[in-house]
Amino acid sequence: MQARLMTAVLVAWSVLASGAVLATPADGDDAASPATVLVAGGTGRTGRYVVAQLLERGDRVRVLTRSDERAAELFGDRVDVFIGDVRDAQTLRPAVDGAQFVISAVGSSVRQDPENSPEAVDYRGILNLVDAALDAGTVERFVLVSAMGAGDPLHPLNRFADNILLWKALGENMVRDSGLDYTIVRPGGLTDAAGGEPVRTGGVGALPLGPVPRADVARVCIAALTDPAASRRTVEVVGAGTGDRNDTAGLFDAIAPDDDSTIF
Repeated sequence: MQARLMTAVLVAWSVLASGAVLATPADGDDAASPATVLVAGGTGRTGRYVVAQLLERGDRVRVLTRSDERAAELFGDRVDVFIGDVRDAQTLRPAVDGAQFVISAVGSSVRQDPENSPEAVDYRGILNLVDAALDAGTVERFVLVSAMGAGDPLHPLNRFADNILLWKALGENMVRDSGLDYTIVRPGGLTDAAGGEPVRTGGVGALPLGPVPRADVARVCIAALTDPAASRRTVEVVGAGTGDRNDTAGLFDAIAPDDDSTIF
């Protein structure tokens, strides 16, 4: 017994001396355990930032994608890849089963692929993903990346993008009405800037339209997974420029829960 105790002390001392941290979870506390997060559209322009940041914080990440080659190119063997398409409901259940959280970063690209229309992806695809999450019974929160202006019939984007903001609004409503706990994140305008900058968040209509890096939208989505103040909220987000803090504490505190006025 004394020898085993001495060995444990020496191991602990060597770890501390090397600069590592010994984690000692409290009895009955598994909060430090990695979460299982499914990222739909994880190889897309926004989804890849979500995946990278989840990996950085140590979560178990599943990527729903139509291209396993693209997933391997981006993430190697660090993620669990599920080949599927939100337009095909039968391909979704294996990816969602057992996931604690779902982040949807899918989006239509009607200019590149007529079959990838806003109706097919931003509405019916989200409906399929919501149904899969409900059937799985394990999803604790569903985070949807939408867009500022969703539901505005007069927005000029609708004219040349097949009413995309109207279909996005209908997809949002599928999430709100599902019974799932959720957060809807509406970026003001996505950019490919490096990110790591301050952001501003607000409720629907509280912020002026403005750009925000995809990497920072990913940061907001991940913060929404477990923050109680993000529950059943629609959160608009824009870049704040320099000078404001850029952590995620308090991002959702001033945003009221969704009500009937949020549904379009």
